[in-house]
Amino acid sequence: MHKIEHNDYSTLVSMPISNIKHGGNVYENAKRLNLLPSKIIDASASLVPFDPPQILIDSLNSEIKNLGFRYYPERNLSDLKEIIGKFHGINPENILPGNGASELITWAGYEASKFGTSCIPSPCFVDYERSLNCWNSNFIPCELPKNWNNIFPQSFPLHPKGDVIWITNPHNPTGQLWGKNSLEEIIKKYKLVICDEAFLSITPNGDKESLIPLTQKYDNLLVLRSLTKIFNIPGIRLGYVIGSSKKLKQWQINRDPWPLNSFAIKAGIDLLSNTKFYEKWIRKVHRWINIERERVFEKLSIIENLKVHNSSTNFFLIESKKSLLPNIKFLENKGILLRECTSFRFLDERWARISLQSKKNNTLLCKEIQNSFKK
Repeated sequence: MHKIEHNDYSTLVSMPISNIKHGGNVYENAKRLNLLPSKIIDASASLVPFDPPQILIDSLNSEIKNLGFRYYPERNLSDLKEIIGKFHGINPENILPGNGASELITWAGYEASKFGTSCIPSPCFVDYERSLNCWNSNFIPCELPKNWNNIFPQSFPLHPKGDVIWITNPHNPTGQLWGKNSLEEIIKKYKLVICDEAFLSITPNGDKESLIPLTQKYDNLLVLRSLTKIFNIPGIRLGYVIGSSKKLKQWQINRDPWPLNSFAIKAGIDLLSNTKFYEKWIRKVHRWINIERERVFEKLSIIENLKVHNSSTNFFLIESKKSLLPNIKFLENKGILLRECTSFRFLDERWARISLQSKKNNTLLCKEIQNSFKK
C-alpha cells in the first residue's frame, strides 16, 4: 500500500451533528415494517450473531435476585477495574470503565482537545468527529487507500502532520487490521495516540496486534475497548479505556458520578473473570468468522459490477459502479439492514458495509442482495 501525506492545515473541518449516523436501527425499522425486532436481520451493526452467554444471563439474574440495583453503584469501580487489570495484566490504576466505548470516545475527544489538531484517518467511525465537536477541537480527515490486499496485518499507511491521531484497529468500516509494529512507530510521532480496539477481540489473530501492552511504555497512548460487540450486548453499555493514570483520574473527576449501572458492573466482572469461558467463547467467534466470511465473500463476488473488499474481521465493504441506495431500500423492505456509507468521509452512496450473520441469515442475506441487483 502507498503512503499518503496530508500536510494542508489551511482548512480545519467539522461535521454537522445532523450528518452523524450509526447502524443498528432495529427498533425503528421493525416498527415501520410491523415486524418483531427479532425478525430483522441487522447487518448494519457489527455484532456476533450468538445469543448472549448463559454466564451473562446468570449474572443479571443474580443482580435482580439480590436487589443490588437498590443501591448506588460503586463510584470508583474498583472491583471491575481489578478484574480488567487481571484480564490484561495491567495495573487497575491505568484502567477506566465506561458507559460503552462511545462515552469514553467523548472523553478521548476532551483529552485530544488539550494537544491541538487531531488527524482522523478516514473513512472512520463518526463518533470521533462527534467527540471533537463536543470540545470545539480542530481536526483534519486524512484519506485512507480504498484498495488493499487480503494479507493481514498490514502496515499503517498514513503519517499525516498533526498533534493527535485517532486509529481504529481493525479499521471501521474497511476491516483492515494494522500491525502492532507499524503502530508503535506512529506512537512515537504524536503528542497523543487514541487507538480504538472495539473489534480487535472479535478478529481472528487480532489480539496479537493489540497496543494494550504498550500503554505501560508510552504515556501518550490511550486504548479503547468494548464488550458490546464480542458478547452481543449493545443494550448493556460497557467498555473501558487503558492509559495514563494521571489522564484517567482527570476524566473521572469531570465525568458523571455514576457512569455505569449495577447491571453493567456485575456483567463486566463475571464475563472477564472466567478465563476458561472467555477463551472458549472467543474460539467459537473466530471459527464463525473464518467460515462465514469466506462463504459470503464468494457468494457476493459473483454479482456483476459489485466489488467485495477484503476484511480481517466480521464486517466488510462492498462497492458498486452505481448507487447502492435503491438496493439498500429493497433490502430494508425485506427486513434486512445494511449500513449505507454516505455519512462516512471519502465514501458515498456507491458503498455499503455488511456485517456477518449466522449461516442461515447469511444465506438469506446474500440471496436478497443478489435479487436487489436483478430488479
